[in-house]
Amino acid sequence: MLPDDWAELDVDSRNHYLRNLLKEDHEVTFTKVDGSIRVMPCTLRDSAMPQRAVNENHKTRAYNPETLSVWCLDKSEWRSFRVMNVTKVKLLSTDH
Repeated sequence: MLPDDWAELDVDSRNHYLRNLLKEDHEVTFTKVDGSIRVMPCTLRDSAMPQRAVNENHKTRAYNPETLSVWCLDKSEWRSFRVMNVTKVKLLSTDH
């Protein structure tokens, strides 16, 4: 589900694109800092996380376009990844 021009997008454009996609649950594949590949089911959908996590997400933080913090669905906690390291995005079932 990445756009055809993904490789040409700058870091800020990638960040905004992913934020918009993650309003629904997706499986994001990326290369971790250590070089390994991670496939992470994640979301930014408020109803997918406990209220405590929603409140944590709305804390004031400086915007860093290089990383994106998301709610990891298999770990049930916040995780982040570098947007330039994303290689694939797949929509998960929408039966929520």
